[in-house]
Amino acid sequence: MEPTPAKTAEQTTRRGVQLAAPTAQPTSEAPLAEHDVVFECRELGVRYGRNRALRDVNLEIREHGVTALIGPSGCGKSTFLRCLNRMNDLIPSAAVDGTCRYYGEDLYAPSVDAIEVRKRIGMVFQKPNPFPKSIFDNIAFGPRVLGMTSNLADRVEQALRRAALWDEVKDRLRDGALGLSGGQQQRLCIARALAVEPDVLLMDEPCSALDPISTAAIEDLMTTLKSDYTVVIVTHNMQQAARVADQTAFFSVDQGETGRRCGVLIEMSSTDRIFTNPDDPRTEAYVTGRFG
Repeated sequence: MEPTPAKTAEQTTRRGVQLAAPTAQPTSEAPLAEHDVVFECRELGVRYGRNRALRDVNLEIREHGVTALIGPSGCGKSTFLRCLNRMNDLIPSAAVDGTCRYYGEDLYAPSVDAIEVRKRIGMVFQKPNPFPKSIFDNIAFGPRVLGMTSNLADRVEQALRRAALWDEVKDRLRDGALGLSGGQQQRLCIARALAVEPDVLLMDEPCSALDPISTAAIEDLMTTLKSDYTVVIVTHNMQQAARVADQTAFFSVDQGETGRRCGVLIEMSSTDRIFTNPDDPRTEAYVTGRFG
């Protein structure tokens, strides 16, 4: 796979005044524990109407690594992921409580612009969802909406290179994106997210609809991207988490306040520890296939 081009000085400078930013970037070779905290969640919970979907999540996600969220269906993994870029705001019945800080700033403070949050914290969904436009226009869509039109052709090329797709599509940028294969469409969606220069890339089961070859390409891409971005991935594939993640958080279900099932974080640690020596017997039961 072609190396991911390094970010320019412009791309490593976080924009806006509503969210704090670190003054220096650690090198990609530094141990994960020495990296700055990107997300700090304390007593984070989500309700959909009267139903509690997630409660009491306490964790930290550090930059320049891949963090995997694993657990059985219905345990709140995707709900938690959507908290990190305020996608739950788009669900009328959703209410978030507790705190979620991004580089020390409260993501849910009244002064924070949700659009700015989603620009810095990009999202890739389970099913590839390219627009019915050309490959070029798919990548250029976000920058155009945000007024980032300077050197647009270069911006599109760099995003496609970072998504390891440039060599496959450079001679057909005006062709429709829907003509790409499933794996290419997913990498196109990753490139579309990268085109607006985010700091974080969230991925909600990005390989569940892909064949093994395309899955391997996306996994290689995640490993490459973490040198410049923070990657958080929801996956049901524990082998995938073991292959790509630096740290892993295991979620499960518990009885909520009204006796209904509610998502809870059981533990979070280095991926090696989660899969070989977890602290909680529920984690061990899950990763060894005894439940879930």
